[in-house]
Amino acid sequence: METYANALLYAIPGFVLLVVFEVLYGYFIKDQMHNVMDTVSSLSSGLTNIIKDSLGLVVILVSYPYLLEHLALIDIKATWLVYVIAFIALDFAGYWNHRLAHKVNFFWNQHVIHHSSEEFNLACALRQSISNIFGYFPLLLIPAALLGVPNEVIALLAPIHLFAQFWYHTRHIGKLGWLEYVIITPSQHRVHHAINPEYIDKNLGQIFSVWDRMFGTFQEELDEVPPQYGVLKPAGTWNPILINFQHVWRLTKDAWRTKSYWDKFRIWFMPTGWRPEDVKEKFPISTITDVYNFKKYHTPASNVLKGYAILQLLTNTLLLMFMFYSYSEIGFDQLLLFGAFVFFGIYGYTTLMDKHPSAVWIEVIRGLLGIGFIMFTGDWFGISDHLPLGSVLMALYFVGTIIATIYFIYIEKEFIRTDLA
Repeated sequence: METYANALLYAIPGFVLLVVFEVLYGYFIKDQMHNVMDTVSSLSSGLTNIIKDSLGLVVILVSYPYLLEHLALIDIKATWLVYVIAFIALDFAGYWNHRLAHKVNFFWNQHVIHHSSEEFNLACALRQSISNIFGYFPLLLIPAALLGVPNEVIALLAPIHLFAQFWYHTRHIGKLGWLEYVIITPSQHRVHHAINPEYIDKNLGQIFSVWDRMFGTFQEELDEVPPQYGVLKPAGTWNPILINFQHVWRLTKDAWRTKSYWDKFRIWFMPTGWRPEDVKEKFPISTITDVYNFKKYHTPASNVLKGYAILQLLTNTLLLMFMFYSYSEIGFDQLLLFGAFVFFGIYGYTTLMDKHPSAVWIEVIRGLLGIGFIMFTGDWFGISDHLPLGSVLMALYFVGTIIATIYFIYIEKEFIRTDLA
C-alpha cells in the first residue's frame, strides 16, 4: 500500500493538471466541456476512491499470489515478453470485469459512479468506486496465473494499466484513423459513456479494442447519433458517496418489498435494471425515456459557492498529498482516522453543493472533532514537523468550514433543498 501511495504522489498532480489544461483549452476555443459543480464532484469522487484504495479497505476473496502458487503450469522469468503477456492478460481480465459490471445488477453498483456524470471530460474519468469492497479481480487473472506471470509484474503493471485509461475521456479528440482498430480511443469511449439506445453497454474494452470486436460489443460512434451522457436513472446529487450506494440501496429495497423469495435472491444476479414484477408495478422508478430531452442535474450556485467548492477540493487534495507523503510516519490506525476526516469533509462540501441543510451539521460535527483532535494531541498528524504552525492552520480551516457552511445555508439561502436524492 505504501508503494501505491508513493505512486499517487505523482499521479494526482498529473491528473489535476491535465483536467486544468482541458478546462483552459475549452475556454480558449469557446467549447467548454466542464461545469464547476460537476467537475468538482468528479474530482471529489476520485479522492474518495484514492482514500479507500490507498488504505487497502477491501476484502480479498482470493489473492493472485495464491492462484499463482497453485495454478502455474510453467515458471517464466521477468523478461520483456512476460511484461507483454501480463499487460494483455490484465486487459483481457479488465474487459470481462467491465462487462460483468454492465450486465449484472449487483456488480453495476460498483461501476455506476463512473457513468453518473452527465458530462464527458477528463474529470469524469476519476469517478471511481468506493463500493467495490470484495476483491475478486484476481479470479479473472487465472490465465496469467496458469502462464506463471510473476506477482511482481502484475503489481507493477496494474496501476499503469489503470492510469492509461485516463486520457480517452474527452470530447476534444476526434476519430484516430487506423488506431481505432488497435486501442480504445476517445471516440469509442464516448460511445461507451452514452445512454443512447444504440450505444448502451458497448465498447467495454480498456486499452485494446480487439476484445469488443471479438466478443460482439463494439459500436462505432455515429455522426447521426450524438452521444448523450449519464445514467438512465439519474443520480440527482453532487455527492459521490451517495452515488456509490444508490443502486445497491434500490436493490435492497426491492428485495425487501417483493413477496417472492425467489426474487429476493435472484435480483442481485439478474441483468442490470431488472426488478421483480410486483415491486415494479407498486414502486415505479423514474428513468430517462428521451435521451435528447432530459433536464441535467443542476443546483443554482453563486460564484462564491463555486469558488468555495473548488477551494475545498484543493484543500482536501493537499491533505491527501500530505497523507501519502507521511504514509509510513503516521501509522495505519492514524491513517484510518486521517482518511475519515477527509472522507467526511468530501461528504460535507458536496452535500453543501447540493444545497442541502444537513451540510451544516456534517461540517459542524467534523469541524469540532477536528479542533478537538488538535487540542488533544497538540498537532495534526505531525503536520507541524513539516509546516510551521501547520496545526494552527488546520484549526483555522475547520473553523472556516463551519462558518462558510452556515453562511451558504442560512444567509445565501436561495434554492435550499429539503430532500436529498
